[in-house]
Amino acid sequence: MTRNISGETTQSEKGSKPDPGLYVVATPIGNLRDITLRALDILRAADVIACEDTRLTGRLLRTYGINAATIPYHDHNAARARPGIIKRLERGEIVALVSDAGTPLVSDPGFKLVEACAGAGISVYAAPGASALLAGLGVAGLPTDRFYFAGFLPPKQAARRKALEEIAAVPGTLVLYESARRLAASLADMMVVLGDRRACVAREMTKRFEESVRGSLSELAARYAEAGPPKGEIVIVVAPPAPLEMSEEAIDRALADALEVSSVKDAAGDVAAALGLPRRKLYERALALSGKRSGTKEAGE
Repeated sequence: MTRNISGETTQSEKGSKPDPGLYVVATPIGNLRDITLRALDILRAADVIACEDTRLTGRLLRTYGINAATIPYHDHNAARARPGIIKRLERGEIVALVSDAGTPLVSDPGFKLVEACAGAGISVYAAPGASALLAGLGVAGLPTDRFYFAGFLPPKQAARRKALEEIAAVPGTLVLYESARRLAASLADMMVVLGDRRACVAREMTKRFEESVRGSLSELAARYAEAGPPKGEIVIVVAPPAPLEMSEEAIDRALADALEVSSVKDAAGDVAAALGLPRRKLYERALALSGKRSGTKEAGE
């Protein structure tokens, strides 16, 4: 244990061995040079490294000449492996937790291990570094003062649209992960549910063919529907909902016009896409307007 220039205590300064405990260590998301010096010190000093995939972590360790022992720790074996890791930590060992890439616990296993350590009074330390979430947000060109990370959307359309409806009104930028195979369908569903917001598809972050494609959700959905699934890991960043610059009366007029030729569902979807507003809110408003119109018609009859 040492102190920095401000006099604050720091972990794992060069030349000192880390204190016993669990270390949540970020690893590269693509470029193997995106690892901190401190992370390398911790991995070298660790009595054991708990890995999501020992083969993938093994490549990283070999690159830097690290010979530490590794054990698997992933969604399928976590319940069985966790008690053994806790026993190691209670004996005063140094355990490093890593995922396949990026920061552990961000769409990766590890939460229950950290929770168990906290409950047992075992020290848990962060060794921050690469994160696809923050990398995608950083290159998107969208507001970063407030954002919401939604992880992976459900694979089925109905569940996916329901999940999108639940976050449509979040007053911040949305960040999501998606597979290449489902990218076009997910972008199309985002356009329907969220409105035609600005967005960015960031893929292969930090790698040779890194790419950030920006546009409206409708433009991006059309692009990837035509081109087919791209290669690589994907982060989707979507702009916050537009401020309500239109009056409620103007929105009602737009919905009323749409209801003249469309069902409640289609009218709400069309107006949501045109105005960049959450579909659920407009659907509820369209239902109310449709009921009023039916009631007026019946009264007139």
